[in-house]
This record gives sequence, C-alpha cells and structure tokens, in this order.
Amino acid sequence: MGVIKVGTSSWADRTLLRSGWYPREVNTPAGRLGYYADRFGLVEVDTSYYAVPAPETAQGWVDATPDGFTVNVKAFSLFTGHPTPVATLPADLRPAGGPARIRRRDLPPAAYDELWSRFRAALAPIAAANRLGAVLLQFPPWLARGEAARRRIAELASRCRPWRVAVELRHASWFDGTAALETLAFLREQELTFCCVDMPQGHPDSVPPIPVATADLAMIRFHGHSSAWTGGDKEERFRYAYGAEELRRWSELLVDLAGQADELHVLFNNCCGGQAQHDAERLADLLGVPGRRAVPS
Repeated sequence: MGVIKVGTSSWADRTLLRSGWYPREVNTPAGRLGYYADRFGLVEVDTSYYAVPAPETAQGWVDATPDGFTVNVKAFSLFTGHPTPVATLPADLRPAGGPARIRRRDLPPAAYDELWSRFRAALAPIAAANRLGAVLLQFPPWLARGEAARRRIAELASRCRPWRVAVELRHASWFDGTAALETLAFLREQELTFCCVDMPQGHPDSVPPIPVATADLAMIRFHGHSSAWTGGDKEERFRYAYGAEELRRWSELLVDLAGQADELHVLFNNCCGGQAQHDAERLADLLGVPGRRAVPS
C-alpha cells in the first residue's frame, strides 16, 4: 500500500484563525505553519490561486516546516481559465485599460509566459527542499469535455513538468456514462493525477467521487455536503462536519485507493472554523496515519 498523507486545504483562513485551533501565543504566519506541520504531514497552498506568490514567501513555507513535510500548490486562477482580477497580477504584467477581470486571451503571450515563469520561480524553493507534492490544476465548472479541453490540460501540465500535476475537473460531461472511462484513460496517458472530490451532488457543477488512481500519486479533496452549495457565500458553501460513519466508510475506500498508487494525498477543504483540521485528525486516526508528529512537551 502506498504512503498516505492527510492534511487540509488551508492553514490560515480567517475562520480558522478565529476558531481557537491555534494557541493564542502562536500568532505569526511562520509560527502557525510550524504548529500545523507538527500535526499534519501535508498541506495545500490555496493563496497561489489568487496571486502568484513571491519566491521569498515560498522559501518561508520551507523554513517553517520540517523535512518530510509535503506542500501541494494550487495553480493561479488565470492559468486554469477563471476570470482573474487584473489587480492580482504583478504590476508590470497588467494590461493597460480594459476590464477589471481578465482571462488568458486578454493577456499578451509574452506576459502570459512571464507569469508562468514567475509561478515556476516561486515553486522552485519548495521543489528544491523536496517539499513539493504536486501542482493542482483546478478547472472551472464550465470546462466541458472535448478535444480542445484535453489539449489545454496537456499544455498546462507541460508547463509544470517535471513536477507532478493533479487535475480537478468540475463539469459533469467528463464523467457522464462511458465518458468517465475515457477521462481516466486520458489522465493515465498524460501521467496526470486524477483529483477525486467528495462534494454535494445534484447540482449543475456536481461531479461524482471516483476513488481511482491514474498516476503514482492519488489524490482526494473533501469539500463536504453543505446545503448552501449553490446559494451561500464561500464560508457557507464549505460549512460541513463529516460524521463518524462517513469517515469510517471513506477510510475503507481510501485504503483501497492507496493500494493503487505509491502515494495518496487526502485533503479536507471544508475549511470553516477549524472543521477541516478536526475532520483530518479524525480520518488520520482511522487510517492509522499519525495525525500528529512527535511534538516536544
């Protein structure tokens, strides 16, 4: 069975900071990440979706974590086709005039290539320290299955190599009937990790949880099952506590999934008031994965 690592999709969201999960004296960014890394062996960087981090910021993540800790990094929103506020781009790469939010087609090719170069430069310290688990390409719900979409995925993945790449697809067409087999076959051919998600079902952007490995790294992200998935704000969409029976059933499925890959990353994205950390610790216990490192007393 492959190595299982459990963690969460954030370590510093505002609801977590207000929840009391961190002791009062742990009140700096580096201190919080260090405290988190004493308890989990894996984290996902979510802030990189909103802006390309500076290399010195990434080096700070390395300095705050021990050897053996793993960092997954979500790709910048512009790369994966999401409308992106111009203000989040580096000042020298912002197009003059135009709308406040842009997509890839609105950026000159040279500026787009430079943005990728800076993203890779930011990840370089993490990779050099053997902390980088994978780059997560999370595509928007409107990216439907098709040849153009497959070419786009392959092109983005090529920009991330030689690092491992995980793909989260959020349009139902990728998993409609036999299309699911074709989608998984495509990811295997490209040596891309299929990011399975557990999420509310019955909505236009719902995709089914399919615990299958398509590369040496398997991955699952737990979004929860909030009843406010379509109408709530971000906090409401992810406000969900996994029950004991849910986690028990998932623990059995995850043991099987870990048997299909060299490594399995399990990430809780129900980031609301420390719930992700709480559920990650509970599932880690069920899996026999130490939810805590040996923390000096």
